[in-house]
Amino acid sequence: MDEMTRIPVGGERPYDVLVGHGLADALPGLLPGATRAAVLYAPPLKGLADALGDRLRAAGVEPLPIEVPDAEAGKQLEVAARCWDQLGAANVTRNDVVVGVGGGAVTDLAGFVAACWLRGVRWVPVATSLLGMVDAAVGGKTGINTAAGKNLVGAFHPPAGVLCDLAALDTLPAVDLTAGLAEVVKCGFIADPVILDLVAKDPAAASDPAGGVIRELIERAIRVKADVVSSDLRESGLREVLNYGHTLAHAIEKVEGYRWRHGDAVSVGLVYAGTLSRLAGRLDAATAERHREVVAALGLPTSYPADAWPELLATMRVDKKARGARLRFVVLDGLARPAILEGPSDELLHAAYQEGVAA
Repeated sequence: MDEMTRIPVGGERPYDVLVGHGLADALPGLLPGATRAAVLYAPPLKGLADALGDRLRAAGVEPLPIEVPDAEAGKQLEVAARCWDQLGAANVTRNDVVVGVGGGAVTDLAGFVAACWLRGVRWVPVATSLLGMVDAAVGGKTGINTAAGKNLVGAFHPPAGVLCDLAALDTLPAVDLTAGLAEVVKCGFIADPVILDLVAKDPAAASDPAGGVIRELIERAIRVKADVVSSDLRESGLREVLNYGHTLAHAIEKVEGYRWRHGDAVSVGLVYAGTLSRLAGRLDAATAERHREVVAALGLPTSYPADAWPELLATMRVDKKARGARLRFVVLDGLARPAILEGPSDELLHAAYQEGVAA
């Protein structure tokens, strides 16, 4: 194990995010008093889940492996119900824990299963994707998808700790690693412009799992999210800024039947948000265009079909930030100056789409 970085997340239930290589041995230390650990994993990660189970068993914690469908197919109510059935059959108690091994979808599911079982048991995400490390695993947001949209059913349930083992990135498909960088770029626009400078200086290094640049990007993005969620766990105010670019992104994901990678949708959403900020008179043209330049340099998508707009707009109306009939968007009043745009007109929203991302 190399030198481990410990990033604290404050709030009503503080915990640490551990970043480094070879962190499996750190897992048992996050589970004091547990006698059982339900280990949720998708099929491609069975080997890692088994290895973690061996470490838990050696520490006196009995693992309960539960295989779940990969990616967004696992974030379904029927999958969660099957997990609860297995927790009940194994007599998992309040002293026990749920471990989610995988990317953002698996950790979202694991956290939701833990939040609901016995009205809340401990859980630990072991993030294996870049997206999971910088976004889903940090902050205590858990949830599943429904026919109405993404993440509309869920709970705020902070983990007992988070493991981000960078060794997992060595075997992550390049397209998934690149997609995860969209969430990193988002953090650069809303809070830490150094992220944007690092990506612009050497996009190839930013995408290299064996290099040092990606570790700095990951740690910077985690710190941005940790700072925000420490002061606003339940998204009552400041935390909304983490949804920059996500209103359109979630709509794209739903329209696509969740076949698009989340990060690819966020990339298009960021370009749209930058354009909307400019057309609303909130952001200068150069910073708005920088959105397209940065994500394009990473090879991420910047456009979506023009004729999809009516369906996208209808989907955005059930976004979590909406209040009644009023849509609300996170915009920028300048670099690293996020704000909320309340009730923009349909004409403005359409103009931003047509000018910004319509293909």
